[in-house]
Amino acid sequence: MVSRLPSAPPGLAGFTYVRPLGTGGFADVFLFEQNLPRRPVAVKVMLEDIVDDSLLRMFNAEADVMARLSAHPSILTIYQASISADGRPYIVMEYCPTSLTNRYRREVIPVAEVLQLGVKIASALETAHRSGLLHRDIKPSNILMTTFGAPVLADFGIASAITGRADTDEVFAMSVPWSAPEIVDERVSGSVAAEVWGLGATLYSLLAGRSPFERPGSGRNSRDQLKSRIRRAAYTPIGRADVPARLEEVLARSMARDASARQGSAAELAHELQLVQHEMGVPHTPMEVAVDEWAAAGAAVDFADDRARGPVRPSVSYESRRPARTPRTLERRPDEGTVLAGAEPRPRLSTTARIALLAGGGALLAAAGAVTTLVIVGGGL
Repeated sequence: MVSRLPSAPPGLAGFTYVRPLGTGGFADVFLFEQNLPRRPVAVKVMLEDIVDDSLLRMFNAEADVMARLSAHPSILTIYQASISADGRPYIVMEYCPTSLTNRYRREVIPVAEVLQLGVKIASALETAHRSGLLHRDIKPSNILMTTFGAPVLADFGIASAITGRADTDEVFAMSVPWSAPEIVDERVSGSVAAEVWGLGATLYSLLAGRSPFERPGSGRNSRDQLKSRIRRAAYTPIGRADVPARLEEVLARSMARDASARQGSAAELAHELQLVQHEMGVPHTPMEVAVDEWAAAGAAVDFADDRARGPVRPSVSYESRRPARTPRTLERRPDEGTVLAGAEPRPRLSTTARIALLAGGGALLAAAGAVTTLVIVGGGL
């Protein structure tokens, strides 16, 4: 657990700082209020003293991935990303008041709610997979709850960025209690099968009140002890009377030691959860998966991009429809003063004509004044 104090909040034009929300290994999250349109937002800011090319790639990838996927109703929405005045990259995101970090340890979550959440998050993962992206860190703390109580998947940063690293050193990111055996053994750095395991282990935790391989008692759940149990992958029943046997079977399959024995996709896992809903007689949660045309649209995320992309500036030039003007220069004529070269000299008015013009102008001004008076009076009425 991170025990340091949060860094100083950045000064962002158009946003008002409210309070810190949390700290992490390489970034802090603050609550801001966006001024126009007015709404609360979460701002994730990288720590100034650790920003390097690798972390900048992670930041760029997280912003790009979340922007691509955040149209999904079960993926956290991103509003913008840029560089603050003090040089720290930041992402402005939807503000979610709560997460599942500790809720499952404090209360018994209803089975119907866990099933609904499972179908929604599986739909989000399936959408990411169809667009060629892996999350690689599925766990309760990365599932946030929106203001309206809907679950959304967050934090694509580290996993997605490392997936496409340009260097040859493969990095393994894992949250041990919810990581698959092949991740713990560093045989693969990420896969669809490992994501199926991660979601199954997360749903197990929400139902059991503990991660799948925790054991009661102090001194029994060190990192090495958990990794040893994960390698064996011996499924322990949840032990709740209201959890149907069919759901136990679905979760046991999702956490099979052999990756090929698990559900073949997040969509298949979601479908099996829907069948459990059917057997329980609860409403089916619809799957929400992007169409293939969406997945194929747009450029692929560049995970090797380590540029410091700052505030957006327009780069498109627009052609004017006005006709081009002929350049004119000033030249002095002895008899008519300074005029534009190429311009026809205006005819001189006689003194009588000038007096008449001034008189007409005065009449127009008087009429305009009358109209203005009428408008003001009318407005007062």
